[in-house]
Amino acid sequence: MRKLVFIFSVFLMGFSTQGQKVERKKNAKIAFEVDGICGMCKKRIETAALKTKGIKFAIWDVKTHQLNVILNEQKTSLTTLKTNIAAAGHDIKNFKATEEAYASVHPCCMYRDSKIVIDHEGELKKQNN
Repeated sequence: MRKLVFIFSVFLMGFSTQGQKVERKKNAKIAFEVDGICGMCKKRIETAALKTKGIKFAIWDVKTHQLNVILNEQKTSLTTLKTNIAAAGHDIKNFKATEEAYASVHPCCMYRDSKIVIDHEGELKKQNN
C-alpha cells in the first residue's frame, strides 16, 4: 500500500511541475521607454538592442523615447536586453547606466543635462516647421 501511495504522489508531483512551466515565446513583442534625445542616441540604442542575441527587431522613437522590440524569449530575456542598453549609456526604468557608460556617449547625447535637452527641443521644433 505504501508503494502505491508513493507512486501516486510522484505521479501527481510530475503533473504539478508541468503546469508551472513558463511559456517562452519566439516572437514576443515588447515596448518600454529608454532615455535619449537625438538621432545618435537612436542609433546607439537600436544597435545595443540588435547586438543582443535573440533580438529580431528594434526601433526607438526620438519623440516618445519608446523602444519597440521583437525578441525570442528562448534565447534572451528582457533583463539581458535592458542591461545591454544601459551598458551602452542609456537609462531605462530600474536599469540606470553607470557613470562610465553615460560619460562614453557623445557630448550632444547627454540626456541627463537639462540644458542639452532644451537645445535639442529647439532643434526638433526647427525640423517640424
